[in-house]
Amino acid sequence: MTISDQMPQGTLAEMRSKWGWFVALGVLVLALGIIAAGNLMIGAAASVLIVGTMMIVAGVIEIFHAFGVKSWGSFFWWLLSGILYVVAGYLAFANPLLTTAVLTLLLAVSLIASGLLRVWIGFTSKGLQGWGWVVAAGIITVLAGLVIAMGWPTNSLKILGIFLAVDLIFQGITYIAFGFGLRKAA
Repeated sequence: MTISDQMPQGTLAEMRSKWGWFVALGVLVLALGIIAAGNLMIGAAASVLIVGTMMIVAGVIEIFHAFGVKSWGSFFWWLLSGILYVVAGYLAFANPLLTTAVLTLLLAVSLIASGLLRVWIGFTSKGLQGWGWVVAAGIITVLAGLVIAMGWPTNSLKILGIFLAVDLIFQGITYIAFGFGLRKAA
């Protein structure tokens, strides 16, 4: 059974009729990825501004939420959490270079931690087919984290820019392929 068998017939037909929009979106996202790859500093700045914006929006939502639950006895904690998010988002705009360095360090730590977890999961799954691949993937992730950490903070602008550029390029290619796949299915 394919996904198209599980979708309501109208939904699939509507998606097929919009295949060109998926291709256009893919071309636009791919172009943004190429621009980000051409200037990694722009990519890093865009990443920081997106993160800062999301933090401010989330903080404002948490502050409003705090006033909605003040009878629960946790008003202060929700309010404090929202205020801290807004302040952190503001700092992303006020000092994007520092934010880039902090995000890059967090990325390195996250990669190392998730890689070590994968290695552990792989070894605890010893005896199952493919456990070695899990260990290998974990080791590669740990090494990627270590490479980022060893070059920190001087590599901060490049790393975030590369991550954004690669993500946008692959998303663009995916949308283009999906759109042409819908066209072919039509």
